[in-house]
Amino acid sequence: MYTEYTAVVKQEGDWWIGWIEEVPGVNCQEQTHDELIESLKATLKEALEFNKQDALTDAGSGYKEEKIAV
Repeated sequence: MYTEYTAVVKQEGDWWIGWIEEVPGVNCQEQTHDELIESLKATLKEALEFNKQDALTDAGSGYKEEKIAV
């Protein structure tokens, strides 16, 4: 499944910094714009996987997963 997220990016001096709007805590800093985008993608993937595993652990047993759209 392909989902789009919004990266907020800006250059501060010699560094590029960025955040993912929809996922708190996903932010990165790199020396180039391209490096920043790749770093944000990798960090977002890690955060989503961590959040998924955390949710499944919290649910324990007897749960079912349902897709929802907003």
